[in-house]
Amino acid sequence: MARYKQIGNERIQLTAEEETALNAKEKAWSDKSAERKLNQIKQIRLQKLNETDYMANSDYTMPDDVKTWRQAMRDIPANYTTESKYDELLARDTDGNLTHSIWTK
Repeated sequence: MARYKQIGNERIQLTAEEETALNAKEKAWSDKSAERKLNQIKQIRLQKLNETDYMANSDYTMPDDVKTWRQAMRDIPANYTTESKYDELLARDTDGNLTHSIWTK
């Protein structure tokens, strides 16, 4: 199927060279899908851990369930290693809230 580019008001078919370059760019983007998802998971994890960092102060006794949860957060990269597992971690409900149980304390 022919692909096109828009130049002003004109729609012009891509040359073979342009199409090859575009296909390579799209493949590179697709190939990094898992990496992008893992980076997003790590950002969410960091935010969640930061929310409970105050509990790690010496004048606060961290509850065992929070210690266990924080360890589960740190273990995510080792325990979730495939793109399908990343999709599970990134699943959201209709309100945009993460639905995987690991995110809740």
